[in-house]
Amino acid sequence: MVALFHDVFVTVGLLTIFGREISLPIVAALLTIVGYSINDTIVISDRIRENIRILYREKFEDLVNRSLNQSFARTIITSLTTIIVLLCIFFFGGPVIRDFSLALIIGAIIGTYSSIYVVSPIVVAWENASPKKVGGKR
Repeated sequence: MVALFHDVFVTVGLLTIFGREISLPIVAALLTIVGYSINDTIVISDRIRENIRILYREKFEDLVNRSLNQSFARTIITSLTTIIVLLCIFFFGGPVIRDFSLALIIGAIIGTYSSIYVVSPIVVAWENASPKKVGGKR
């Protein structure tokens, strides 16, 4: 939830700095950003969950780091292809869709950043605060 609020607040903040009006298409873009961020966070969290079963003897921080490294290429490729399409819409689309695509470009960049650099440290901090024993090894 923290990462989702982060994505929306940073996007709204940057749109405000750019002087864009918060209209109905911007609200739709913000909801799309939330969905995009949830999907990206689920992919990384699922990789962590899969690795917990396989690498249960590793320290949790190392396990999360390995999981991020395994899903990093997929996350970056997915984000770049999305951003390329959004840049095409931004430059070649009409003025009606320009603010919508700008909000999505900002959100895709911030969402990718937060799913890697915000969610993972929160998960590690949460696990360190209340460690769970998985298979009697933690």
